[in-house]
Amino acid sequence: MKQADFVSLVMPFKDKVFRLAKRLLVSREEAEDATQEILLKLWNNKQKIGEYKNVEAFSMTMTKNFCLDRLKSKQAQNLKIVHSNYTDDNSSSLQKQVEARDSMDWVSKIMEDLPEQQKIIVQLRDIEEYDFAEISKMLDMNETAIRVSLSRARKTIREKLTNTHQYGIK
Repeated sequence: MKQADFVSLVMPFKDKVFRLAKRLLVSREEAEDATQEILLKLWNNKQKIGEYKNVEAFSMTMTKNFCLDRLKSKQAQNLKIVHSNYTDDNSSSLQKQVEARDSMDWVSKIMEDLPEQQKIIVQLRDIEEYDFAEISKMLDMNETAIRVSLSRARKTIREKLTNTHQYGIK
């Protein structure tokens, strides 16, 4: 495989690899390192890439495994929490932009407290927009289990977000 072929194959999903790594590792720097490591592994094994049915799914699985290994290591204790900047729509009012950013920050904070499996599933389904069959292959889980886990994660996010915006008043 030539470099141009590799680049045209990998570039369309490079950002998805980064977003998954960032969701799992939280730190932007760690996510960049993880993305670079995954791309390097793919490049080093470029001769075998043709054997995979779905290179993108394989890359996402590699990313998930790499990040979980990284979190298990002692370096995980040294990660700094860095919140990413969200892109804003210029046509929105300043107030709507602030509210949207605030809501995204709350959802990100809530997602950090989810169990790892739920965090990964929400990232893959709601943010990366993979279908259940693809997530099932990536995580080696039953689709029904993925749906249940996603439902529980969404319920947790919804409840905590509702409690936050109601300030505990019932």
